[in-house]
Amino acid sequence: MAKRTRQVASSKSENNVHPLYGSAAGQHGNAGHWNPLNGEEQRDQSYVKKVRPMSPNQHVLLEAMQSQNLVMALGPAGTGKTYLAISAAVEALEAGEVGRIVLSRPAVEAGESLGFLPGDLQEKLAPYLRPLYDALSDRMGGKRLRACLADGSIEIAPVAFMRGRTLNNAFVVIDEVQNCTYTQIKMLLTRLGWHSTMVLTGDPDQSDLLPGLSGLADIADRLSVVPDISVVRLRDIDIVRHPLVASMLTVL
Repeated sequence: MAKRTRQVASSKSENNVHPLYGSAAGQHGNAGHWNPLNGEEQRDQSYVKKVRPMSPNQHVLLEAMQSQNLVMALGPAGTGKTYLAISAAVEALEAGEVGRIVLSRPAVEAGESLGFLPGDLQEKLAPYLRPLYDALSDRMGGKRLRACLADGSIEIAPVAFMRGRTLNNAFVVIDEVQNCTYTQIKMLLTRLGWHSTMVLTGDPDQSDLLPGLSGLADIADRLSVVPDISVVRLRDIDIVRHPLVASMLTVL
């Protein structure tokens, strides 16, 4: 009887589907040398075709990304900023509204240095961009994601190498922008080209830069009064992770 109970519990756990993030996101087989193009890593074969907002502010964010070419999503951890931005990017790519997805994230460690990382540029950036790859895999499936990375439909563009570029016909997602300086964010914003959408996500309260160096809060305040630019601010009530995350953030 006990054995049957364990089997039923295991089956329920495997079939558990999150209303926003879909099926079993974040469960990986081999936690070792991870690479987004590594076909040996097995993920759940199902993927989420549609996502729905879990709060009014998430609904505002989704609508903003559909109607505006430049969106800034600010909010605490767990509010779905990155996941919703990736979802909007994938939908735009699959619908033929853009020709490619461009992902960028500052290579800043959270309080500790990883030291020298071997491999080419994509392999060096893989640990920093893993949250984006996880969201992409959940939305597209691993096989489709690897194909898009291989043919350039999805491009990894480090913040340090963005200067001088014009990003036309692209959906650009720049994550963890709180780890960029004012000058870096200004440079990134001016990369926006024709027929493109750019979404910047970040939490001004969780910068890994020295105090006063992050330019996210300042630029968000300045752009909030500019027409045709949406600055969406998510709150603790928008957190869709474990309820303890919201409880902790109110006292930390």
